Amino acid sequence: MHRHALRVAAVTGAIIAAACVEYAPVSPTNTTVRAETRSLGTPSMQTVPAAAAPSSDRYLVVFKSGRNAGPDINQELSANGGRLEGLYEQLGFAVVSGITADAAGRLAKSSSVSSVEADVEFAIEGTEAEALDAAEVGTASATAPQTALLFARQWNMRAISADAAWAGGALGSADVSVAILDTGIDYLWPDLNGRVDLTRSISLRPDEDVRQNFWFGALNRHHITDLNGHGTLVSSIVASNSGFFAGVTTRTTLFGVKVCIVFNTCSTAAILNGIVYAVNHGADVINMSLGGAFLKSANPGFVSVINSVFNYANLHGTLIVVAAGNSAADIDHTGNIFFTYCNSPHVVCVSATGPTAAPTANGPYTTPDAVAPYTNFGRSAISLAAPGGGITSVNVLVSGPCSSTSLFVNSAGVILGPLCPLPTLFLLRGAGTSFSSPHVAGVAASLVATLGHGNPSQIRARLQQTADDLGSAGTDPFYGKGRLNAARAVGAIP
Repeated sequence: MHRHALRVAAVTGAIIAAACVEYAPVSPTNTTVRAETRSLGTPSMQTVPAAAAPSSDRYLVVFKSGRNAGPDINQELSANGGRLEGLYEQLGFAVVSGITADAAGRLAKSSSVSSVEADVEFAIEGTEAEALDAAEVGTASATAPQTALLFARQWNMRAISADAAWAGGALGSADVSVAILDTGIDYLWPDLNGRVDLTRSISLRPDEDVRQNFWFGALNRHHITDLNGHGTLVSSIVASNSGFFAGVTTRTTLFGVKVCIVFNTCSTAAILNGIVYAVNHGADVINMSLGGAFLKSANPGFVSVINSVFNYANLHGTLIVVAAGNSAADIDHTGNIFFTYCNSPHVVCVSATGPTAAPTANGPYTTPDAVAPYTNFGRSAISLAAPGGGITSVNVLVSGPCSSTSLFVNSAGVILGPLCPLPTLFLLRGAGTSFSSPHVAGVAASLVATLGHGNPSQIRARLQQTADDLGSAGTDPFYGKGRLNAARAVGAIP
């Protein structure tokens, strides 16, 4: 891979749903293009083995079948200064934090409790910065996304025929909501300003809220603002005002659910909590560019709750789109390993494609539908493929905005300061199934606008039936039912 992009990593005990990313600022007045490495040190992938990375004080409490929480939870929390982050008796679980391992052990002995399992933090991507001067911003257009300033480098949008979908009038609808479970969203970045519903956005990471207040308290930002950068790029692929970059849609409403933090990790308990929150707050589609894997035998409570939560989402009409992961792993033949979240019921699991070469950032792009070498695969697991980015050079990555509140973390895990600070606007480029998933979520949002709310099975089927059949005829272990075709899915082309 290019020296300014980090390689995808797998960690012992966990399959990491990572994405390689790098950052570049845009100067709105200089028409030259110049690259230089930012002098912030050399960051590296922050890897956290699943077996060694429990949350210090967050636990998943699984109730016995047919039992409610009972008084023991509140008593234990009150006695130990703990906090109830989420209680879902109908789904059989609660998320608690602020208690010791001893207190968790006592809670596990409650007559209503089946198990108490320590939360697990799965790693996502590391980051590296690079400077880039570019031309003036284009005029944002809700009806002509292809006029975005940097659309020429968006091979990913052309690969799924998004431009043909836009020409056919498929631009999304503000009445359709996509929840982004991720590191947050920079809702004031020009391409996202006005697209994010802050009344429904929420942070489920109080540890990250403290960090935000320390670094950016003077900005008085909503806690959904993104300290990492990952969630902002993901969000812009789903929906964008199309000033700098086009999104799959221009009119879809986004709301953020922060479940991951600046140190490149995501809380499993917060994710489960976040899915229920998103469903209960009207998400038509949930995008999850995150995940990992764990031993089913060692975490029976998590498996049970994951199944309950994803069934709940489907029952309430929410489609969940998930990234396949970046470990080149065969999901179909992993025995006792549970892949989060492709092994979950009712999901659309998305693998990645990407060009094998491009001489410049604007192409031409060689074989943009090539299977990305990092993508996980499996004939029964993969629903379809979408652009995630190649790894041969920065020219074949997926591009988008960098959060203006993202922080730079060095290889020792020390925050050095803001990574993409205002007033300069920065761009981000990356590769991973993290970025293939939101392409599908964006098309799913367009389908909700035409097919109506509450039809996840119909939308899932439409996405697969209209995909371009690549690889082996029919269902392919890498492409699933094929590579996403936005124009055919929305009926813009036959």
